[in-house]
Amino acid sequence: MFKNYIKIAWRNLRKNKIFSLINIISLSIGLSASIVIGMMVYYDFTFDQFHTDGDRTYRVTSVFNSADGPSFFAGVPQPLAQDVKENFTGVEGSAQIFLYRPSNVSISKDENPIKEPTFITLADQDYFEIFEYQWIAGFSNQQLLNPNEVVLTQSRANQYFPNINPSQIMGKTLIYNDSINATVTGIVADFEERTDLVFQEFISLATVDQTDINKYQTPNWINISSSSQLFVKLDEGTSIENFQSQLDKTAAAHDDQEDRKKGMSREFYAQPLADLHFDQRFRNFDNTSSTADKEVMLMLGGIALFLLLLGCVNFINLNTAQASQRSKEIGIRKTLGSSKKQLIAQFLGETFILTIIAALVSLGLSVWLIHIFSDFIADGISLSMLADPYLLGFMVVLIITVTFLAGFYPGVVLSKFKAAKVLKGESKTDSGKNGLRKFLTVFQFTIAYIFIIATLLVGKQIHFLLNQDLGFKTDAIVYIDTPAQVEGIESRELLAQKLQNLPQINNLSLGGGTPVQVNYKTLFKINGENGERETDIDVVFGDSNFLDLYEIPLVAGRMPLNDTINETVLNTAALKKLGFATPEEALNQTINPDTSPLIITGVMKDFQNGSLKYDVKPMALTGDIYRRHFSQFSTVHIAINNNSNDNLSTTLSNIEDRFNEVYPDDEMTINFMDETVARFYEKERSMSKLLNWVMGLSVLISCLGLLGLVIYNTERRVKEIGIRKVLGATITQLNVLLCKDFLWLIGISFLIATPIAYWGLNSWLQDFANRTELSWWIFAISGLGMVILALLIMSFKTINTAMKNPVNSLKTE
Repeated sequence: MFKNYIKIAWRNLRKNKIFSLINIISLSIGLSASIVIGMMVYYDFTFDQFHTDGDRTYRVTSVFNSADGPSFFAGVPQPLAQDVKENFTGVEGSAQIFLYRPSNVSISKDENPIKEPTFITLADQDYFEIFEYQWIAGFSNQQLLNPNEVVLTQSRANQYFPNINPSQIMGKTLIYNDSINATVTGIVADFEERTDLVFQEFISLATVDQTDINKYQTPNWINISSSSQLFVKLDEGTSIENFQSQLDKTAAAHDDQEDRKKGMSREFYAQPLADLHFDQRFRNFDNTSSTADKEVMLMLGGIALFLLLLGCVNFINLNTAQASQRSKEIGIRKTLGSSKKQLIAQFLGETFILTIIAALVSLGLSVWLIHIFSDFIADGISLSMLADPYLLGFMVVLIITVTFLAGFYPGVVLSKFKAAKVLKGESKTDSGKNGLRKFLTVFQFTIAYIFIIATLLVGKQIHFLLNQDLGFKTDAIVYIDTPAQVEGIESRELLAQKLQNLPQINNLSLGGGTPVQVNYKTLFKINGENGERETDIDVVFGDSNFLDLYEIPLVAGRMPLNDTINETVLNTAALKKLGFATPEEALNQTINPDTSPLIITGVMKDFQNGSLKYDVKPMALTGDIYRRHFSQFSTVHIAINNNSNDNLSTTLSNIEDRFNEVYPDDEMTINFMDETVARFYEKERSMSKLLNWVMGLSVLISCLGLLGLVIYNTERRVKEIGIRKVLGATITQLNVLLCKDFLWLIGISFLIATPIAYWGLNSWLQDFANRTELSWWIFAISGLGMVILALLIMSFKTINTAMKNPVNSLKTE
């Protein structure tokens, strides 16, 4: 019987080539989107799912609450680790770590050091008791107990000691920052599974006193650094609520009473290990924002579902429309004894075969989609993931689901035919089915309209963001981050001196980050006539040329007298937060008079010191005021002379030559200011690219379905068209007759889609402090564009049919 089903299915596919092709294309698009998005979701949701007792493992983080809202930090105060170990109940184990970024590491003093190695942490034995590693060399229960010990992962060991057996690496010495010696006491295998625990070097925690971390770590409950982190594993049976309650009591007991009077407070939050990959409030361990966003995953899942439904809609519409062509076949089968269940099973079998073909096509499309969206998709995602049993099961479930979604209803429709009426030619096979086809067509084009409107609006918003006046110059400005230097500012000043002699350079400044890269955030307090005022301030370091280079004007006062004097320039947003009515009122006032006094010497005009998604933040510009401890002037900012006869590549080459003269062992990385600003909107641009493709695919599926229905409709009315032509109807009149019903459906779709799109997109725009308008022309272009496209597609078939000789049309049965 199954063999017979396959033969009939294949015969019907060949008989209705156009409809079969439309169905295969539509389903394969939906399936490929589902496969790729399914792999993306599976990839992100399987991070750190392999750890033993991972459901009982947490990272403790800090949350500061103030009038400006909560601030989130991955770090905790140093004393908390000891307090948890000694005083908390229900804790099986805890481990404190320090994230560490040395300027270099070398194998011996005679070899060139590796610059700025990554993924290094200071830890102790407690860490390996919470997270299980496979030990290749060394013993897991005797690690990192003493200062100057280090454990390497296998990949890092191979990097430092290529082609050397792990047992021979044991006992070798690594030198950090040219001064800290650490002996290799163990080698562990890299995690094969996906993880955010990307550490590859574990230096013993007792070594922290020898590092520069010790300069910034203070053993009190007030100061927090995100490099100081804490993991805990709870006892079996201990609820997270119990542990969180203990954290809350500890935070309250050690809160600053002065801060509490001002409405500020601090909390400690136990972040589940499974949330490390998704929690956008904190950073993960490669010092970047989390790579996954659950809201994005949800959006992608919705897109895949809609594309899949659009493909199924085409299948249902075309197969119910074709029901009349198979009515006699069904009547004969019923007469010969086929039951309703057998007929439905036959049709589901045909649908299954067509879905399998579409699935095979979708595999090729999936490879193409992964390539197209390579900047949107994680590097670890490829079609080879489908060998995973879970994803393989997902594919099987997906194919079965699509088979039932697309095939069940048409199968029921066909099985309901009355054999006697069908064989007499009395069955009204289209009766009652037009309503469903109209509904599904409206649904298709409503979805397509929403995607079109969304694509236009997102593109308009991105154009708006990229063309806004930021309040400072971005074009023809580059900046270079210099290597970390123990000796301080001397080498950077030498580089600046060499660069100033280049005729292609218009201006130059030494500083910290750019105007959109905050060096650090601190609390500014001032004692005014109305009492004490304070606010969090983003601080940028820059010399006397900084504002001039970026063309940021002063509205009052002057720049600091020199690079190290305790003077500062505030922006107008900071003045308002500190309670000053005018810029002049702020001049010569003292910030933080009781701790680290700074004199306000000037007020600069507000500029966009971050993404345009947010309002301008309070900001201060200071010189290199901490130079006696550590110079903050790590970046050279350069304004290139646009009027120079040399092209840009020559200018950059000359800059690199000067850099190599000062730093012969380092590689220069040059950054363009306009590209730095554009990177703020990478997420939006990725979304725009995604929506462009989704819009195209949804319109393609909808128009293919429309074409199929038009083909069916015109072929069914060939004789009617011939009679109307004989009676004098023009081609235009016939085209209007055949298209008007579909155009009405498209118009209804537009009316439904418009308020839905307006509501959703208006809500999306509210996330931006600076936003474009939701213009009427976006809806007008969407509505008119779809009508024109649909009319062209329909007219291609209807005009072709209308131009045929009516004599031949009237011969049709």
